[in-house]
Amino acid sequence: MTKTNNIIKDIIIVGVGVLAIWIGLQVVFGTQNPFYVVSSGSMIPVLQVYDVLIVNGNVPFEDIKVGDIIVFNRPNGHDRVIVHRVDAILDDRPESKTIRTKGDANPISIPGTDYPITKQEYIGKVFYWVPQIAYVTRILA
Repeated sequence: MTKTNNIIKDIIIVGVGVLAIWIGLQVVFGTQNPFYVVSSGSMIPVLQVYDVLIVNGNVPFEDIKVGDIIVFNRPNGHDRVIVHRVDAILDDRPESKTIRTKGDANPISIPGTDYPITKQEYIGKVFYWVPQIAYVTRILA
């Protein structure tokens, strides 16, 4: 085998390995993307900008309670992903559960951003976070 063939073989093996790990993480965490980067200061002091979040989409929306930190699509347009703490359960009926969130650093909940959050907007519950790890990408960019 030539050196070029060995390099191509190694690249394919690494590519297949990365793909297998990514698919495995999606299955384990029950979400298309189990990793999110904090991009604003709305959750300071708990979460900082550039913290990497690990999100568990296997936690049913029905089990979310006040105090949980969740990831969700902004209800007004679904144009942004938001990470905030559940501030109140507005409707606790299983078929129509609706919650309100609020960033820890924000004085109030923002209509259209923090509520109404339904199962349709919910992505997952924050399972763990790694402080400042995404800052490396800022340095390298």
